[in-house]
Amino acid sequence: MKEKKLKKVLKNLPTISPCPIAFTVKIIGGKWKPGILWELTKHKSLRFGQLAKLLPEVAPKMLTQNLRELEKHSIVNRKVYAEVPPRVEYSLTKLGKSLYPILYEISIWGIENNTEIDESEILFSKKTEF
Repeated sequence: MKEKKLKKVLKNLPTISPCPIAFTVKIIGGKWKPGILWELTKHKSLRFGQLAKLLPEVAPKMLTQNLRELEKHSIVNRKVYAEVPPRVEYSLTKLGKSLYPILYEISIWGIENNTEIDESEILFSKKTEF
């Protein structure tokens, strides 16, 4: 059933790039965007400091840069409150929320295949040692 639906969608899809998967990865891929998106799917909205605490491995500069890129593509909404001190909250837009099924499936794949990938990397490292 899913395959028929996918074929129909792909047939009617305008050409947005040579590959729709590459286009999607260009928008939501990278080292930090998936984690940012995942945290925003779990919360209605988050302030910058809250996101930074949830993603401590992301430097503030990189977090800001990635949030701006997601905002530019209408994936993330940035709401500024006129308060002192200034308060900014980030949330997913309708378009951003539509990514939830993709992120969920990717997370399931990662959970189910984590051990196998780790073992494969170890075996590969042993094969390539000199």
